[in-house]
Amino acid sequence: MSLKISCFILLLSTSLQAQQVYTLQECLKNGLENNFEVRIVRNEQQISKNNASLGNAGLLPTLDLAAGYNGSLNDRNEKYSDGTSAEINDLFNQGANVGLNLGWTIFDGFSMQTNYKQLKAFAQLGDIATRLTIENMLADLSAEYFNFVHQNLRLSKLQYAVELSKERLRIAEAHYVIGSKSRLDFQQAKVDFNADSSQLIKQYETVHTSAVKLNRLMAEDDVSQAFVAADTMIRLNPILNQDDLWTKTLSVNAQLLMAEKNQTISALDLKAVQSRNYPYLKLNAGYGYTLALSNQATTRRQNTLGFNYGLTLGFPIYDGNNRVREQKNAKIALKNQQLKTQQLEMSLKADLATLWTAYTNNINLTNLEKENLIVAHDAYENAMERYKLGDLSGIELREAQNSLLEAEERLLQAQYNTKICEISLLQISGQITDYLN
Repeated sequence: MSLKISCFILLLSTSLQAQQVYTLQECLKNGLENNFEVRIVRNEQQISKNNASLGNAGLLPTLDLAAGYNGSLNDRNEKYSDGTSAEINDLFNQGANVGLNLGWTIFDGFSMQTNYKQLKAFAQLGDIATRLTIENMLADLSAEYFNFVHQNLRLSKLQYAVELSKERLRIAEAHYVIGSKSRLDFQQAKVDFNADSSQLIKQYETVHTSAVKLNRLMAEDDVSQAFVAADTMIRLNPILNQDDLWTKTLSVNAQLLMAEKNQTISALDLKAVQSRNYPYLKLNAGYGYTLALSNQATTRRQNTLGFNYGLTLGFPIYDGNNRVREQKNAKIALKNQQLKTQQLEMSLKADLATLWTAYTNNINLTNLEKENLIVAHDAYENAMERYKLGDLSGIELREAQNSLLEAEERLLQAQYNTKICEISLLQISGQITDYLN
């Protein structure tokens, strides 16, 4: 078993030596450039910007060039008042026209201006949505990066555990050979060694799974390629302040900014409906040429070339009370959006308070587990010395070893949990991009 594990570790280390070593900043920059969700939302952002134009809002006139042709072939029977009648066969008429037509809504109760403001608001909403997607990606990638570091640290601890079990197995075998220990003690040492080796093999799979997730978030072509992190330990940020985090959350949190922008759009929706209370004025004009031909009429050919224009003034008087209904609904929708903004602010405040408590608690746990690890390490060293002298049973040594490994695991977990809370706090306060620097 130990030979297989050694060969596996050798193959893995040989593979990793050929791989690029990634810092967190390099991972995040790759994600910004290649992540599919970021690329998609940036394209959607560009669509929103393209839509925020005067023409799309209806503020600019429209100009069309149109041409047409029509014809008719009829038989006509006419009866006159004096009793006579006439029949005309193969009456053929045809006509053609070509011209420029201009249409322009001059005033519509400020609806076009409101529409233009809405389009610009949607463009700004697209900017915020892009930022939110980027922040989510940065947070996910940062969390997975430190998970990879965490899992590699666990891998090192499990390798150390295998080495400890291997040493215990060697001593147990030596005692068994000389007859100072029973075969049961030797067999139990071998069972424990195999159990630790099994955990080590599973941990290699966990590390590989984390590497695959990192490659996927960075949109690497080969998601199974080996990944090497530049960080070999989890460093914590000791300068976070709860009041500063909340102040920045209120000012730059992307979700809160989106809610406020949606509130602005709802207010513009109300103005758009209210604009229908005003009259409207439309201008239309045209310049064109028409040709009419007939094989029976007195005028066989008629040409017309000229300019036409007109103004239309209208005022909506009654539409089945739909305007009143829509205005009431728009006011309710605006109120709901205001309530959603308040609800989101309260939710963010609760999330920040929860995360801050978890952050501080895990910092305290980290400090406590550092002390526990020192004690557990000393206890194991003493137990090993007694085991070598034959004054301690294998089961008691295993308990000391487990206490040491559990202390190491608790310390790693507390450090990792602290880092995850730190990432979440920076994300909720809109500072997750700090990791790029």
